[in-house]
Amino acid sequence: MADDQGAQLVDAVRSAAAGQRQLILVGAGSKAPPIDSGDALPVVEHTGIVDYRPEELVLTARSGTPLRDIRELLGQRRQQLPFEPPMIAGKGTLGGAVATGWSGPGRPWRGSVRDAVLGVEMINGLGERLAFGGQVMKNVAGYDLSRLQTGAWGSLGILLSVSVRLSPQPELERTCRLECGATDALAWMRKWARRFSPISATCFDGGVLSVRLSGMAESVDAAASRIGGEQSSDLGLWQALRDRALPTFRSARPGGTALWQINCAPAAELPTGPCLVEWGGARRWWRTGEPPSAVCAYAAEAGGAAWPAGAAPSFQTPLMMRLKRAFDPKALFNPHLADADAFQ
Repeated sequence: MADDQGAQLVDAVRSAAAGQRQLILVGAGSKAPPIDSGDALPVVEHTGIVDYRPEELVLTARSGTPLRDIRELLGQRRQQLPFEPPMIAGKGTLGGAVATGWSGPGRPWRGSVRDAVLGVEMINGLGERLAFGGQVMKNVAGYDLSRLQTGAWGSLGILLSVSVRLSPQPELERTCRLECGATDALAWMRKWARRFSPISATCFDGGVLSVRLSGMAESVDAAASRIGGEQSSDLGLWQALRDRALPTFRSARPGGTALWQINCAPAAELPTGPCLVEWGGARRWWRTGEPPSAVCAYAAEAGGAAWPAGAAPSFQTPLMMRLKRAFDPKALFNPHLADADAFQ
């Protein structure tokens, strides 16, 4: 699998800049619906593994490379992407994972997408190919511009390739399930966070607190004995949570409710109504009919921020606007994410 579309993408950007046309970057379509506010520019065909060094735990791949293919390749060496990027409806690419910055259930323990990015090659709004970072941590000196692309949703440019840090797969993983109330669940998660343990994910949903243990067999067995509850080697829950396939994430719900993502202080009180809690309490998925102002007020009181599930965060911050002017001075890329006039 190798299909380098870099030259064609550079030509497309330069042509759009010359014609004063805006571009909507189109990937696998797993994380964003089609947008009709500019010329569509597919990037999903820019695929292929550029370099894989299993002995150094580093992989470089083109942005359109499917996550499924990367996971299959890494599984042959018992390695993995530590940030557990979602594969919504079984789809997803490496570039899409970095562009959205979506991390999986192990984020507090295994690190975020941004933590794993070592370097990128990209096309800016002037049609220039730029390279930042490298393939090892010591190459990152000065301004770490490669990680700025994480969570930028393609608004700063087109990712051509990404180098990421890998991690070994654990020797053993186990799930513990405990029936409890929300107050007890938050208390236990705070208690576990203060001590070293092989916990790699937590999830409280529907009166059940689930805990994933990962590591050496002896350590996992000892932790499972301390935590108790019903124990299983089935990891299907964590894959469904990673890929947002649990019932909580289903959009078709009666009553006009909406699902919100809230990142906040782990110890903050839970909101009223159905709420799935992960990341040791730091991320909540709240389905509610409350108006956006009320949801945002709760998030602010909880020491965090809220936005509709699956949506991009605000790009109207002063810092993001300055970055946009530097990387994309003509506001070519993804104009639906922000008011393009603000960047002139």
